[in-house]
Amino acid sequence: MKSTDDCIRIAAAGGGLDLTTGAKSTDDLIRIASAASARGAPIWVPGSKSTDDLIRIAAAGKGCVMVRFD
Repeated sequence: MKSTDDCIRIAAAGGGLDLTTGAKSTDDLIRIASAASARGAPIWVPGSKSTDDLIRIAAAGKGCVMVRFD
């Protein structure tokens, strides 16, 4: 798994990321989602997070966040 800073750099460059392994904290996912929103890069996050956390992540991503419910 890449570090959070690496994921932010990739997302900021426009790279889409599948982060559904659940290894990242909610705060890390918010930071990554915010970076992704600058270029419209899609990111996938785990649906196992709480609804409130998913809303915070989605708001930071401004339309770039997709939630995977397995």
